[in-house]
Amino acid sequence: MAISDQLAERLPLLRRYARALCGSQRSGDSYVRALLEGAIDNKSLREEIGQGRVPLYRAFTRLWSTSHVEGGDTNLAGGREGASHARLAVIPPEHRQALLLTTLEEFTPAEAGDVLGLEADEVEALVARAVAEIDDETATTVLVIEDEPLIAMQLESLVTELGHQVVATATTRSQAVEAFREHVPGLVLADIQLADASSGIDAVEEILAIGDVPVVFITAYPERLLTGERPEPTYLVTKPFREETVRTAISQALFFSTAQQH
Repeated sequence: MAISDQLAERLPLLRRYARALCGSQRSGDSYVRALLEGAIDNKSLREEIGQGRVPLYRAFTRLWSTSHVEGGDTNLAGGREGASHARLAVIPPEHRQALLLTTLEEFTPAEAGDVLGLEADEVEALVARAVAEIDDETATTVLVIEDEPLIAMQLESLVTELGHQVVATATTRSQAVEAFREHVPGLVLADIQLADASSGIDAVEEILAIGDVPVVFITAYPERLLTGERPEPTYLVTKPFREETVRTAISQALFFSTAQQH
């Protein structure tokens, strides 16, 4: 398979990781774009990132750790760039990288260690520290937009265990917007395809026109939201999901959201 075809398969997931790491679509996509632009002029880099996901993420980590990249699109969840970067200074980068690589991207500790240049046990220690550092956010209220009852119940259980409260569950776009107006939650968890064939994306866009709130999309169709061609979400979890992946996405979303109050 040609390198271009291999990258086309892997780039959506790299964008997901980059957005979560940077706290916005704009910054995350800009770093991914810079990596690809560098590979055009650098044959050895091009060959490296074509060897698999681990080499691709390792090359991205090297760029992210040593470069400052400007530009990009507007973040769907609202402009939090300045506050997000200020908040980031509190958490060592390797801690968040280890957490995101092993949960959101589902690398093993050994694979994540290969990406970061660490041993597996060092990665596990960093993950534990990251959880302690970002999982102490103030409890908030949550709106769940999900038309599958079992998944909605699973999400409510997860949210409750994290110390938050689900104030409403909506299965359609109109229900979601009405519930948001009524409860004004501090976090939204949203699916893409809803019960009446309406769109969770449209529901979230209408909600964000009412008020600024962190959003985590949980969907079986991640490729629709990871193109890098338009404003897209920063936090996205793929179905079927692992509970720790959802926990990490929620913690990251609230971590950056609270930056506005610091």
